[in-house]
Amino acid sequence: MDYQLLSAVGVGIFALLFMILKLKIQAFIALLIVCILVGIVAGLSPEMILDSIKNGMGGTLGFVATVVGLGALFGGLLEHSGGAQGLAAYILKLAGEKNASWAMVITGFIIAIPVFFDVAFIILVPVVYAIARKTKKSVLLYAIPLLAGLAITHSFIPPTPGPVAVADIIGANLGWVIILGFITGIPAAIVSGPLFAKYISNKINIALPEATTVKSSTIESYPNPITIITIIGLPILLIVLKTVLLGDWFEKEMFPRSLVYAISLLGHPFTALIIANLIAWYVLGIKRGTTRDELLKISTKSFQPAGAIILLTGAGGAFKQILVDTKAGELLASSLQDAYLHPLLFAFIVAALIRVLQGSATTAMIAAAGIASPIILAGDFSAAQIALFVISIASGATVLSHVNDSGFWLVGQYLGLTEKQTFRSWTIMTSLIGITGVIMSLILWYFF
Repeated sequence: MDYQLLSAVGVGIFALLFMILKLKIQAFIALLIVCILVGIVAGLSPEMILDSIKNGMGGTLGFVATVVGLGALFGGLLEHSGGAQGLAAYILKLAGEKNASWAMVITGFIIAIPVFFDVAFIILVPVVYAIARKTKKSVLLYAIPLLAGLAITHSFIPPTPGPVAVADIIGANLGWVIILGFITGIPAAIVSGPLFAKYISNKINIALPEATTVKSSTIESYPNPITIITIIGLPILLIVLKTVLLGDWFEKEMFPRSLVYAISLLGHPFTALIIANLIAWYVLGIKRGTTRDELLKISTKSFQPAGAIILLTGAGGAFKQILVDTKAGELLASSLQDAYLHPLLFAFIVAALIRVLQGSATTAMIAAAGIASPIILAGDFSAAQIALFVISIASGATVLSHVNDSGFWLVGQYLGLTEKQTFRSWTIMTSLIGITGVIMSLILWYFF
């Protein structure tokens, strides 16, 4: 029976990679096919297989679809208002030209919370061009910190889709993921951002790509940057506040029942993001002269990139449920304990292998979460340690971006890099993020 279950897991992982890499089948349908294959090899009845898929999809999407949808809507409003560019200009003004690389990593770190990675990079890359043109220095000195900040937040800090999906699949508390994501992300940003940028810009001196234009706008034409920071920070603050005040550190009886009720309601990701969206809708839209019809179009358009992520996450939840229902996950967990491999390292390695083989960080995170979830269910881990699994999986899914990752080509194209230069800069930067992330996760494990 043990041999049969291990075979089911092996067949599932092999089939998933074969369909994605060789047959070029979309990851969503590939994951669903794998669910059926694993169920068949493990000996489940057709009814049990299909019920597992239905329950896994439904249980995951109920939370993830709402959070990712609200996050995408929030990001669409911020993008339309010019808030990202305004915040970048404001931080650069405060930091000064000498500290521009530090300003860019901070900008990327903040902006990627509500805005998708590729969108944030495209709307902020003109700022990088402007600084490079003014200082006459390599574009990489400013682009790498921006990319590092964007990539770290995209991978580590909710409500970005990746960590939200992983957190839901493995049952992690979003508040803890946010707290530990920031703690882990700061050293990762420093190492892979300004420090690495200073080194690599001396090795690769990239001038501005040809035919680049920089939109000329004054800070005054953008939304107030303090307002932008407040709106972005509000949902995060509410979620973390609930985690801290209603977690293990305090007794609920210490607070009035009405306060506990309010914190429980307002600190839930659904409510926190709805509040942020309503404020953004008025402050970044209506108050700045955007009509309601225009806002409706912006909102509808912002949902488009979220659709694929939501469906893929649902399929990841189905994969997790199949592993749980077949008991294959329990066997995997016991085998891992016998091998004396730290569970965080196991999660990191699985995510890294899938990332390197098929390219997509989001797919790697979701597939690795499905594989690791039974191990977490079988273990006796604290809420903080389960959140560290999210960080570890995200770290593995970030390393070694190369030619099968769309981000590799996006960065190379916009910065005017050759493939070799993209490997030496972007690929190494993503690897530094992942390695720093897993090291920090292992260190934090023993504090929580």
